[in-house]
Amino acid sequence: MTEPRHFLSLGQLSKDELGDLLDAADAAKAKPRSLASKLKDKQVALIFEKPSTRTRVSFEAAVNALGGDAIVVRGDELQLGRGETLQDTARALSRYVDALVVRTFAQERLEHLAEGASIPVINALSDFSHPCQGLADLQTIREKKTTLEGVSLGYLGDGNNVAHSLMFGGALARMHVRVASPKTHSPSAEVARRAELTAAQGGGSVVVTEVVAEAASGADVLYTDVWASMGQEESSEARAEALEHYRLDRAAVELAADDVIVMHCLPAHRGEEIEAEVMDGPHSVVWDQAENRLHTEKALLAWLLA
Repeated sequence: MTEPRHFLSLGQLSKDELGDLLDAADAAKAKPRSLASKLKDKQVALIFEKPSTRTRVSFEAAVNALGGDAIVVRGDELQLGRGETLQDTARALSRYVDALVVRTFAQERLEHLAEGASIPVINALSDFSHPCQGLADLQTIREKKTTLEGVSLGYLGDGNNVAHSLMFGGALARMHVRVASPKTHSPSAEVARRAELTAAQGGGSVVVTEVVAEAASGADVLYTDVWASMGQEESSEARAEALEHYRLDRAAVELAADDVIVMHCLPAHRGEEIEAEVMDGPHSVVWDQAENRLHTEKALLAWLLA
């Protein structure tokens, strides 16, 4: 039996694979019915241990648009880790469906599922990485800037799963990614090391700094995310205090390139991590970015299953 290909992190892709996926997403967007039968007679389980709006709806819509059947399951409806190992759960589910799309907490849960699965496992968000969001982000940037290579992206705020995916993806695409976070909320040092190495091999760069101006100055793209992700609500006040000076506001936009685009993976808290005037202003591409989740997920499902 052929080993399944999993999608747990953008760091698993090659540059050519990333380019092929983005090309396929562009084609799916240009001709929405072009992949209509790619998942005919296939079933995809969508397992959500965390609540979801965009990820759930876009994946369910993508599976249906490709001719497959989506089976949506909440985490509390499965016995994930309740005595049965995750590997055994994956072995059983592999007999029923053709892929697992999982939104969970620790990245290790996905890795354990992938160890047991004989079908593709897709990371629909973990505490470590959000690679499906990263694909949509890169498609959006390429749409607006015509290329990824050499484009500079300034990320402001919490060095979280989204920041990790931008670092991995940007490094592969030969971009210049600059992440500004306070030391207490900086990205994983291991992610930074791996991304910096990948970027250096291709002519791009990845920099982590505590200084907003170093990330925002001359940036072609400015990006931010919520300060308290799911599961961090109890520390939201402390996180807001630590990240107060990393807000994507008019001052940051003025430091960037004149034609900068502003991005946010949503949901957004206007007035906290992003200023309302910036979120709703002429530089914002957040709704195109949200739409592109659908197109990149179509491309990803077709690539892994067809």
